[in-house]
Amino acid sequence: MQLNQWLTTSSAGQKLLQAANLRAEESERTIWMFAFYTTTSMGLVWLEACTVALFLQTYGAENGLPWIYLASAGIGSGLGVLYSRLQRFLSLRHVIVLTAFLIAAPLLFFRIGLEFHQPTGLQAATLAGITIFLMRLWLEAIYVLNDLNTSITANQLFNIREIKRTFPLISSGILVADVISGFSLTVLITWVGLKNVIVLAGLMMVIGACILFYLSRTYQQSFPDVRRRQIDETQPDVQRRLQGPLRQYAVRLFVFFILAQVLFLLIDFQFLSQLQQRDTEEQIAIFLGFFNGTLGIFELAMQWLASSRVIERLGVFRSAMVLPVVVCCLGAIATLIATLSLKNPLFISLVLLKFLDELLHYTLFASVGPVLFQPIPDGLRSNIQALVRGIAEPLSTGATGLVLLGLVWISHNNVIGANVLHWLLPAVVFLAAIWLLTIWLLRQQYVNLLVISAERGQLTGDVDVKELKRAVVAALDQPGTDAHKRSCIELLTQLDPDHLIEVLAPRLMKFSPELQLKSLEVMLEHSTSSEMQATRSAYLPQVRLLVDQPLPADVLAMALRYIWLTEHHPDIRQLRPYLHPEVDPIVRGTVAALLLRLGTPKQKAEATNTLRLMLTHKEEKERVMGCRALGDALYMQALRVYVPNLLQDRSLRVRCALLEAIAATHLEEFYPALLRGLQYKSTRDAAMKALVALKDDALPILIRAAEDAHQPELVRLHAWKAIGTIGTTASREILISHLITNWGVNRGNILRILLDLPGEVGIEEVLNRLGRGGIEELIDHEIFFIGQLCAAKIDLRDELVAGQEAEFLRRALQDLQTDAEGRLFQLLKFLYPIERVKAAAFSLQSKSHSHKARGLEILDNTVDLLHKRALLSVLDHPSDWAKLQSLSEILYYEPMAPVRRLQRLMVLRHFLSDWALACCFHLARQQQWALSAEQTLACLQSPRGFVREAVLDYLRVASPRALHRLLPKLQQDTDPIVADQVKRLTHEFTQKAIKAPSSALDQPPSFSGGPDPQPI
Repeated sequence: MQLNQWLTTSSAGQKLLQAANLRAEESERTIWMFAFYTTTSMGLVWLEACTVALFLQTYGAENGLPWIYLASAGIGSGLGVLYSRLQRFLSLRHVIVLTAFLIAAPLLFFRIGLEFHQPTGLQAATLAGITIFLMRLWLEAIYVLNDLNTSITANQLFNIREIKRTFPLISSGILVADVISGFSLTVLITWVGLKNVIVLAGLMMVIGACILFYLSRTYQQSFPDVRRRQIDETQPDVQRRLQGPLRQYAVRLFVFFILAQVLFLLIDFQFLSQLQQRDTEEQIAIFLGFFNGTLGIFELAMQWLASSRVIERLGVFRSAMVLPVVVCCLGAIATLIATLSLKNPLFISLVLLKFLDELLHYTLFASVGPVLFQPIPDGLRSNIQALVRGIAEPLSTGATGLVLLGLVWISHNNVIGANVLHWLLPAVVFLAAIWLLTIWLLRQQYVNLLVISAERGQLTGDVDVKELKRAVVAALDQPGTDAHKRSCIELLTQLDPDHLIEVLAPRLMKFSPELQLKSLEVMLEHSTSSEMQATRSAYLPQVRLLVDQPLPADVLAMALRYIWLTEHHPDIRQLRPYLHPEVDPIVRGTVAALLLRLGTPKQKAEATNTLRLMLTHKEEKERVMGCRALGDALYMQALRVYVPNLLQDRSLRVRCALLEAIAATHLEEFYPALLRGLQYKSTRDAAMKALVALKDDALPILIRAAEDAHQPELVRLHAWKAIGTIGTTASREILISHLITNWGVNRGNILRILLDLPGEVGIEEVLNRLGRGGIEELIDHEIFFIGQLCAAKIDLRDELVAGQEAEFLRRALQDLQTDAEGRLFQLLKFLYPIERVKAAAFSLQSKSHSHKARGLEILDNTVDLLHKRALLSVLDHPSDWAKLQSLSEILYYEPMAPVRRLQRLMVLRHFLSDWALACCFHLARQQQWALSAEQTLACLQSPRGFVREAVLDYLRVASPRALHRLLPKLQQDTDPIVADQVKRLTHEFTQKAIKAPSSALDQPPSFSGGPDPQPI
């Protein structure tokens, strides 16, 4: 916690966070995870160097490594299954810590086994020989278990948004370990000897396990306490079969990763074969330490400085081709050297090949690999990734070992040749060439799937923009439907709007009228900058050729707008023939708007007269086109006198077109008409579109409407929606600031709008502004509020308070609790994968106990909040009493008398709904309970008529004299029901005054209750 405070408050800490792309609340977990992975990896590097040296001297590469590869295929798959099975008997927290300690446990026994006589050559029957073979096999197992343990722990400690920032830093721990361990190994071997380094390696792994134990205890809320249950049924997408292009793409992905694994193993085999022929076991260990240290420095530099830039510059697939190209070239050189029987140059070439293979494999290849899964739908993506890692890679390892055994047997029996290396090097070159071909085929299917996903609105994740743009442009030139090409144009506007005109303008003559109209629209919309004006002018001839052809009216109007808004010195006189009455209103209105923009005073007068005739024409189409022309003219000038009448036009299309024109011309005096348009379903979409078009200029009036409690809830909701749709930084800032200060329905609406913003920009903005701690605080507020509601329902239960009014209040409180639970799920979506939260919410809404349990299980395995237990118990829907007991850590419940509890609810009136407030006053009237004057007068000013009505009914019984004084001030109430009630009460008091003395008003009934209770 002190580290978090220093990083947050000090300037150096903030700079460090910014440089590492971390947030303060993530820093401590990230540092501990980095420490765990680095220390464990240091032990692994030491163990690997010692084990490989002993293994090569005992068995040799040709006789031993194929068996290791073959056995590791079963080890990798088996340990993955065992790891998964353990979670059925132990909690995840215990599994990861136990695994970390078990990784190091056999190393002490291995050290003892090495004390026995060590055989030479192929005599592997002694205990020392068996120990060395088991050490080499256990090394393969350790890498599988350590990677699995690290990735699962990271996924539990960090949510999906945090892990994108933190895991690159955590995963670089193995690169740091390569550097430190590699260069320290020589010193350690000299100091304690080769065999004793194995003990030090085990000690480093134990230190890593202790760090993991500390992490699991400190952040135990991140790990579910229960054993793992099956939740796959909540993800129906996983059950779908791969069909069509998706199946082909998955097959090519399998081939891609299988070839990568096979080549990696073959290169490793040849490298170690050459290494064993040159040195003793200690020299081999020292060389490997130096090799790994040097390699680690280059890998760190590559990963931190170059990888992302290379991928950005070359694209995903060209970056993926770098490794097979390097392997192919260096493999060919090594084959030539081996043919000439040059031992030293062959060793150097294989060292260089191994160095570059590992460098590119753990940097470029590791960075490109996850991106290749992006075209696969979300529900299937993780499953395919698990299959590739859990089946494809282990099976390819086993197959490689089997092939190597066969080649070694052929070599030893002189069936074909005596040197297996002569056969493997050409095979490496051949497989690298096949790998290149696979990448090329994968690239084609990758782009096709992305285009299909874009058409369906499913384009997510990181994609290769250059490759996708190339495919989109090619699709425009190929035969296809207008719908498909329209989707390509829309996708092109997202991918590369700066070069849109260069792609579309030369193709205008080939397009259908619908595509011509769409192209001209986007060409005008995305070329407003001064740099784009020059590009727009360069393609004027193509648009002029279009105008010379017979065109539909809407296409001709758009082409004319493009030409005369692009020309540097346009000849406006050429537009006059289009003002004739026989010209289609779409074209005539467009030309009149252009003349109002660009013409001389005389031409503007002529255009104004044309629009005047259109705005007053009997035909609806004429008036609609006239209103649209007003929007294109920038300024209404003398024509604004027609706006009031047009706002009352009998045609809905005319009114909607005028609302858009008001926004386009920034006619501020008629902005209230835009807000009035939100009140009616028929004009709501047009009013929303107009308000959004005003951008930040509309924010002041929208904020006033959204904050005005006297506005209908529907108008306030659409005002918030309009603010969110505007999509500027200022609008998002407004939403986030009001998210903190609003409660109830308003907060729920704002949360929904922020979650619906495209590209999860709303989620990122909220996290940047409030941080994880701010979101957790809002969640705690909702949990606390639910606790207050549960306390009220217990103290106002039916056996204590009977009657219809009490039942209405209990139902209102239950509705408030349901709304608060809905806001909890909305807030959780800011911190955790949205699909998981949706699945949990859907399951918890079911009446089936098994479905509810599944929803809670999803949350238990997803949420890592400090008060996770309280959250789960609240959502578990047990009794209200059980919920209060589970909330004892954050909320102290003290039973209260019903009247006191009702008074306590009135203290919290700002958090209650209007209907719940009305129910409070109805219950107080029915039970004759006293409420404070301050609370009563405050609720009498409520914007909702039914609340004011309930207060008046309460005052009629509780304080007739106060009501008598207030009635004259309420004579002009805007709500007709309240106004009628005031008249009735006034008449009632008048009749009483006639029949009885006025002092009768001074006789209040005997109400129970006292001062407001203290908060819970």
